[in-house]
Amino acid sequence: MSEEVLRVVVVDDHTVMRAGVIALLDGEEDIEVVGEASDGRAALGLVASHNPDVALVDLRMPVLDGVATTTEIVARHPRTRVLILTTYDTDADIERGVEAGAIGYLLKDTTREQLVDAIRSAARGETVLAPRVAEKLVARMRRPVQDPLTARETDVLDAVADGLTNAEIGRRLVISEATVKTHLLRLFAKLDVNDRTRAVVVAMERGLLRR
Repeated sequence: MSEEVLRVVVVDDHTVMRAGVIALLDGEEDIEVVGEASDGRAALGLVASHNPDVALVDLRMPVLDGVATTTEIVARHPRTRVLILTTYDTDADIERGVEAGAIGYLLKDTTREQLVDAIRSAARGETVLAPRVAEKLVARMRRPVQDPLTARETDVLDAVADGLTNAEIGRRLVISEATVKTHLLRLFAKLDVNDRTRAVVVAMERGLLRR
């Protein structure tokens, strides 16, 4: 691909971040930024108009987030490869991005050289993952399959995330305090944690709680 100019669009709701990415790519003879957008909906219009080789897409954006944007681009414009470029590296965010069809997942602390190489690799159809992201995916694959939380366990965990005591959880869910403790012990075992705070953190990382 040394003679071919790769057409790229940059999608991020932060103006400074977009400008920074464009500046990083400026000067690369084989890469041309053909458009930029501040939300997913505008990004879809850009991709339809310019048919780029690669779309650099942020994960959290207004109007249409990065996951929905990626899903739409992959479905409507399969020639365009999507690279997620974000600050978020939780298990749930990574899985959502990859499952949506992104060919790569980069973090915003990536270097200029890494970003340029990633764009070239993505254009060739090669999967590109930030080292930290790759480690998390491997760890996720190696993790023993856990029993899913029941609806009631999720209710209890949601109440814990709200800062409620066992007694307050019991009143909210109309169950005894002893039953609350039983649910907590079960969900602790399923999440492989030993305390309430860690249970909330792990549940959020796995996408079991939306906050």
